[in-house]
Amino acid sequence: MTMSSGRETASLHTRRYDLDWLRIAAFGLLILYHIGMFFVSWDWHVKSAHAGPGDPLGLQPLMLLTNPWRLALLFLIAGCATRFMADRLDAATMLKGRSQRLLLPLVFGMLVIVPPQTYYEIVEKLGFRDGWLVFYVKYLAFDDGWRPGGKLLVVPTWNHLWFVAYLWAYSMIVIALRPLLLSAAARRIAGWLRPHLRGAVLLLAPPLFIAVMRLWLRPVFGETHALVDDWYLHAIYLPLFLFGYAIAKADSVWVAIERLRWVALGLAVACYGGLVWFMLEGNPALAPWRSVVWAFDLWAWIVMLLGFARRLLSFDHPARRYLTEAVFPFYILHQTVIVVVGHHLTGLGLPAWAEAAILVPATALACWGGYEAIRRVGWLRPFFGLKSDQSLTIQEKSMSYR
Repeated sequence: MTMSSGRETASLHTRRYDLDWLRIAAFGLLILYHIGMFFVSWDWHVKSAHAGPGDPLGLQPLMLLTNPWRLALLFLIAGCATRFMADRLDAATMLKGRSQRLLLPLVFGMLVIVPPQTYYEIVEKLGFRDGWLVFYVKYLAFDDGWRPGGKLLVVPTWNHLWFVAYLWAYSMIVIALRPLLLSAAARRIAGWLRPHLRGAVLLLAPPLFIAVMRLWLRPVFGETHALVDDWYLHAIYLPLFLFGYAIAKADSVWVAIERLRWVALGLAVACYGGLVWFMLEGNPALAPWRSVVWAFDLWAWIVMLLGFARRLLSFDHPARRYLTEAVFPFYILHQTVIVVVGHHLTGLGLPAWAEAAILVPATALACWGGYEAIRRVGWLRPFFGLKSDQSLTIQEKSMSYR
């Protein structure tokens, strides 16, 4: 199988290293984004004393760079991985594997990892002074008395781990739809669609759909991250997950994506510039146009990143093998580290740049140290999405992008 350039491409039966690298990078950007949330004016669990409209570190335009597409890209890549998994495993094995890999860390995270985030949030926003033990008993008892900013703080909560809950739910949808997805009718539809997923159709049709969903559903439902009522985000992320599932082995689509990479880059830069202008302008009357530009920005960056990754990152490296396993424990740990360290930094009276200079390496070191400890303890590994031992089984192989 060859690309338009004539060079040999990686076989679709080998591991998709480019998707591994993109997943690692997207999670890395997510961690940096959450560090930024400590400093900017947008609401978050704890805040720097310097946080406010002034944006002392000038982070908001940088955070806007990844805001539209970072999680969307992760859901699309997860859809690709789910397709490779589904082609290797029966439904029962896949259900068991996905539930163990996702639900166990989710429940553990809600009971152990996430509670400090809520604790320091009510300490800062509500002046809670009864101590950790009193808080944790109330946290486990579904206490409904905490209302920072007048909004009920639902506990126990999953906070940043909402992505894990959504990923499990979308995986279950694929398993439920498996007979339909394997049907002759589905294969005929896919065969008809693939030749059309190129050029202007591939670049423009998805963002038009996303723009309609954003204009229609977001004003009604908002973004709740609560799974059961988050209809706007489901309308964005579930189709992207299913799109990844559908194109995972469609080499013609990947060739088309690679061909579009430079055009997508130009569109992505233009859309980002537009979003920064909308942010600085601050005119509410422009909100519908901002939503349209936001949708095109989301898709242009995804196409660009997928295209350049396929061209440049289809190679293996020891760092990829290490980070592919490490990235999920990093994700589980990072936000609690940021909240705890950030809260204690606030009381030191440091300038914003000094807080950032401490918070960034502290987060990296804590996540790395945590992962190094976790990976060495067999019984602890499953609580962070790792196998209880380090042997490579058929199930683990099936979760790769191949």
